[in-house]
This record gives sequence, structure tokens and C-alpha cells, in this order.
Amino acid sequence: MIEARTSALGPSDRPALQELLGERVRFDEPLAPYTSWKIGGPADAFAQIETSAELGDVLRLVFKRKLPWFVLGSGSNLLVGDGGIRGIVVRLAGEFAAIDVTRTERAVTVRAGASALMPLVVAQAASQGAVGVGSLAGIPGSAGGALRMNAGTDREFGEFVREVWVQTPAKPDAHPVSPEYFYRHTTLARDAVVAWVTLDFERGEAAAVREEMQQRLVRRKRTQPLQLPNAGSCFRNPPGDKAGRLIEAAGAKGWREGDAEVSDLHANFIVNHGAATASDVARLLARVRREVAERFGVELELEVHFVGVFV
Repeated sequence: MIEARTSALGPSDRPALQELLGERVRFDEPLAPYTSWKIGGPADAFAQIETSAELGDVLRLVFKRKLPWFVLGSGSNLLVGDGGIRGIVVRLAGEFAAIDVTRTERAVTVRAGASALMPLVVAQAASQGAVGVGSLAGIPGSAGGALRMNAGTDREFGEFVREVWVQTPAKPDAHPVSPEYFYRHTTLARDAVVAWVTLDFERGEAAAVREEMQQRLVRRKRTQPLQLPNAGSCFRNPPGDKAGRLIEAAGAKGWREGDAEVSDLHANFIVNHGAATASDVARLLARVRREVAERFGVELELEVHFVGVFV
């Protein structure tokens, strides 16, 4: 295992990245400010990429030099280790944040870049009467992350997808793919960077769609600890049950490890009271899983992804 402070970049890699991106690449950049948990150590290189052409150039460099890399979206559903992430951390911006909504008599079509924030995607689609978009209301993060995780509530992101365009180190120019969608995951290749996605919705009455969305958002605000840093639901719901119900029934609400706590408002959320580390959260997650397994014989599956070096 690479030690926490051993960079994966060679002597010529930093100048090469600076030549490509100029001031939009920073080295030894702390990642906590870029995650919804506000947790995470430094990246060897933190690259903000604003165009598909720039992303292609960085992916060619990665491929040629065999460099480790990771795409950091909006940092939700993610636990970054206290030792940070070795290699290049890519953050998409610029054209990747664009949202374009069009409508016909019967349909609403949304073209969203990978880093477009889901609350904005949902709000703009709802304003045009996109039926079903309420099921995506309140989902944190970006369109690319929502696609990869197949996020949703009673209906899921993949149900509305018409087109997906990606870029990879082996095929760095944007090209279409057709992933399959399952509960909280897809068949999208691990090295595929989502460039943009097109969603299709049936068109209905905009006022009714906005009203439904607002009701869902109010319910989420009432039942989820949105005032403290968190990463959303930590565990997937097991078949026929709810992870939050099992965790609460196990008596885990209010459990703490350091500044990480199982929320009193929603048991499937772990909140950061200000100084929680990745190790605190990891210990608390393990403790919750162990207790639920011992009490109910159910092995909870993580919905949160662990990345980087844990020390």
C-alpha cells in the first residue's frame, strides 16, 4: 500500500499538468472542502477541467504515463481517506456544468453536463412540466454521479436516460455508451468519465410538477439532517426493508466516534459535528453494520464509497 504522503506523480508529471491546465491544477490540495462530509486529506494533483477537449488531453496523459486518477464530482456519497488521494483528482467545471432544457407538446428533454448540480437539473426540468422529475428532488450531487449511482426514490435516474456520452483514457474523445441500470449502480465502466447525459420526461402541467417537487423537498427537510455535513444515506436498503429502520431498531441513533455521529433525525445518516475524520466515520460505519448483523442477521451494504488512503 502506498504510504499516505508518498506522491504517485513523477518529477515530470507536475510540469506536464501545468502545461495543460495552468493555474487550474493545484498540488497537495486538501479535499475536505470539496466533499459533502467536509472530510478528506490532500490530492497529489487537483485538476479543474472545463472543456471536453481539456479532459481528453488529461486522459491521454494519464494513459501514456499510467498515472492513477479519480474523478471527484460534488463529493457526495463519498468518504475520502485522511491520507488523501494519490495521483490526479479531476473536478469537472465549465461546459460540464451546463444544463439545456427543451420541450415539445408532449415531452421535456434535459441535456445536463456531468457536473451540473442535481437540484438545478430538477428545478429547471420541473419548471417545464417534466413528469416524474420529483422522484429526483432533493438528491444531492451532480448529474454524472446520479447517473453512475442510479440515484432516485420511487423512480430512478436510469428510467429517464436517453443518451450517455463518456470519455476514457483509452478513448479520450466523447462517445456514446448504453449502460444498464440497477439499484444504486450501473454497468458503466469504472474508467468512464461521464461528459453529459440526456434525459427524457413526459410533459405535464408545470404547476402540478413544481407542487409535487416542493412537497417532496419539505418532507426531506423534515426527516433528514441537512443542517450538518453528511454524505446522504450510508447504507443501501436491504430487500423488503429500510436500512434506517434497522439501524434505529438496533439502538444506534446518537452513537459517536469522535465528531462523527449517527443522526438522531435519520439513522441512515452520519453527520460531521465539525472535526470528524475519515477514520471516525469508518469506525462508526463498521460498528453500525456489526450491530445490525448481530441483532437482525442482515448484512447492510454500503452506499457510501471509500476512496483514497486511510491512516
